[in-house]
Amino acid sequence: MLDSRTVNSLWCSVLAETLVRLGLAQAVLCPGSRSSPLTLALARHPQIETLPALDERSAAFFALGLAKAGGKAVALVCTSGTAAANFFPALVEARMSQVPLLVLTADRPPELRHCRAGQTIDQVKLYGAYPQWQAELAAPENGLERLQYLRQTLVYAWEQAHWPRRGVVHLNCPFREPLAPPPEGEPLELPPGFDPETFFSALAPAFPVVTPQLTSAVPPLPPKGLILCGYCLGDLDPETVGALARRLGYPVLGDGISPLRNGYLGDYPLISRYDFILRSPETARNLQPQAIIQIGEPPTSKELRDWLSRQTAPVYILEPTGENPDPLHRPSQVWRCSPQVWLNALPEGEPAPESLDYCQAWLAAERRCQAQMDQALRKTEELLPGTVFAQLPRLLPPGAQVMVANSMPVRYLEYFWPPNPQKISLYVNRGANGIDGTLSTALGLAQGGAPTFLLTGDLSLLHDTNGFLLAPIFRGRLTIILLNNQGGGIFEFLPIAQSGERELFETYFAAPQNVDFAQLCRVYGAAYTRIASLAELRRALTSESTAKIRLWEIPVDRRREAPELQTLLRRLAAL
Repeated sequence: MLDSRTVNSLWCSVLAETLVRLGLAQAVLCPGSRSSPLTLALARHPQIETLPALDERSAAFFALGLAKAGGKAVALVCTSGTAAANFFPALVEARMSQVPLLVLTADRPPELRHCRAGQTIDQVKLYGAYPQWQAELAAPENGLERLQYLRQTLVYAWEQAHWPRRGVVHLNCPFREPLAPPPEGEPLELPPGFDPETFFSALAPAFPVVTPQLTSAVPPLPPKGLILCGYCLGDLDPETVGALARRLGYPVLGDGISPLRNGYLGDYPLISRYDFILRSPETARNLQPQAIIQIGEPPTSKELRDWLSRQTAPVYILEPTGENPDPLHRPSQVWRCSPQVWLNALPEGEPAPESLDYCQAWLAAERRCQAQMDQALRKTEELLPGTVFAQLPRLLPPGAQVMVANSMPVRYLEYFWPPNPQKISLYVNRGANGIDGTLSTALGLAQGGAPTFLLTGDLSLLHDTNGFLLAPIFRGRLTIILLNNQGGGIFEFLPIAQSGERELFETYFAAPQNVDFAQLCRVYGAAYTRIASLAELRRALTSESTAKIRLWEIPVDRRREAPELQTLLRRLAAL
């Protein structure tokens, strides 16, 4: 079990065994010399799935996807120097979206720092405030007290990655040479009193779970209220949200990236077309609430955020993770508890008649918008982005995982993704809202074997083409649905596009590209299909394929995309 050929190998095999007993099952390992002791110990442990990854930035997002899917920390290992710096974007996302990662960066020992030793940078607190906890381990020593120190530091690190909230823990790990054990030679004599069975006996994959309880009574709530459900950092049970809505008679405004729109059975009033509804000034005035209950972050919709910022109703935010949850800076009350705890504290009883009338007004507006949207999308034979997002939930296999890129795809999700009974698991890197690492995250999500789909624009995909280098160790099935508008389509919706500086806009904002994605797929061994109609998309979804990674390219006219969407928005606002 323990490799005692060198001090480094003993130290790192204790590290590996400790982490396994705490619950570690996967590690993503980047190549390098200084990290050899860590790599060898983790790769040799029979209970750790180790996944080699060449590019550190891609590796970190791959680990992020694995941890999102699995719900527990994945180890991420690299050598010393700038290799560790390439982890940074994924760690920012992990911190802000509360995904557990255990980052182990190998380093030179203290005597080789600040003296021009090769591949050496200052790695202590390299990631600033983004880790939940960070420390530099002592250099390995063969002593019982030092091994006990290592064990207990790892126990604390594992706990901190998962509790009181999930996030990043960084351990900087210095090693002296020899880094690799000799092929022959006598093992070290283990420290006096060191008995492996006793040493590891108290370790177990558990950490405390504390459910915050209310310290004051829930205030009386007026009849005309609504529930907002946005991106949730913690776990969210849609059944609890539904029970809260039924108890109060409030409608629920469910963001596309919340869990509410998937697996929806119609058993509570869910509103998904609020962005369109609130574009009508008269309707927006008539639907003003007397109270707002917010679960998670405010939804993605800028139209909804602007409307919320103008409301004077009291706001109650249910946020148990400790984050500051109100970017609108309203006079809100933050309740550090789960929706279930708040629900349990509400008085029993039926909703007031005024509650039901207010709720019905929202539902009537929802039905009008949905009917008009369906009619507008049926009028064209073209496969528009809105059509893709409106139809996919009905076409995907039950239990599918869907990763949605930031920029325009997440906005199309918000506009068009309908409530549906399919139990789709939806993922977005919405902590920092960046486009980096999208493909690698999706590959990590798909590694477990569930059918997985990535909805992305061209620039987001091109930003992470090194993710294709993970193909040799990838064992899942990933379908990339590429909406290729040959540039940054989101900028067409911004004022800069109307500035009259079209040439400068194209060069510095739209960033046009002419990549041949069929050729790109051939380079990396991915299957490629060009899709130009909804019928072709349906056929592709029912076709059999042995390819681990396949890419479906849907051409989009960027210069028509913005005007067509804005025309639809104006039409719906006139209802």
